[in-house]
Amino acid sequence: MTVDDYAGAGFGAGLTPGAKPAVLIVDPAVAYTDPDSFLYAGPAAVAAAQAMRELTATARAAGVPVVITRVAIAADGHDAGVFFRKVPGLRAFGPESPLAAYVDGLAPQEGDVEIVKQYPSAYFGTDLTTILRGLGVDTLLIGGFSTSGCVRASTLDTLQNGFVPLVVTDACGDRDPGVQRANLFDMGQKMAELWDLSTAQTYLATVGKGVSVP
Repeated sequence: MTVDDYAGAGFGAGLTPGAKPAVLIVDPAVAYTDPDSFLYAGPAAVAAAQAMRELTATARAAGVPVVITRVAIAADGHDAGVFFRKVPGLRAFGPESPLAAYVDGLAPQEGDVEIVKQYPSAYFGTDLTTILRGLGVDTLLIGGFSTSGCVRASTLDTLQNGFVPLVVTDACGDRDPGVQRANLFDMGQKMAELWDLSTAQTYLATVGKGVSVP
């Protein structure tokens, strides 16, 4: 199937970003960047993490809110329910696990919002929607790990909660390049706009200067 095939079926219409964005970085944990981790997202994870650093730096410089999530799960997994039973690898996010730590340069800074979660979506069981609405946000630029899991779930819920989702492709990573490509394509057809890092940075700098977005 091609973009034209999807367009002919009524998918892939464009979404126009608003003038009040925030950046959401989903689970930038060592579990995804450490080659010795069983959740390692592959060699591309290092480049994705660097893109996340650049995206958040641009947002902060422009005065745009930054939201960063982390997963914290009880040792027995009771707070993650069926998800923990389906994905036992989530033990990487148990108490005292070094894999649960933030990747260098991606921990929340002063003024950022930290969301602690147990499930794939950054919205499920958290107050993220209330926070974004309180900030007047209308658009969310999304990156993080992994593309097919928590990034995808958070992107779908961004749409369902009425915010325009912009997935920053350079700032996402997954353990399999084919899975990465397929999920980005599918999100681009059904729930989000796909932007590269340069486009995202230009947009953030523009709205940060108070220039109207076309």
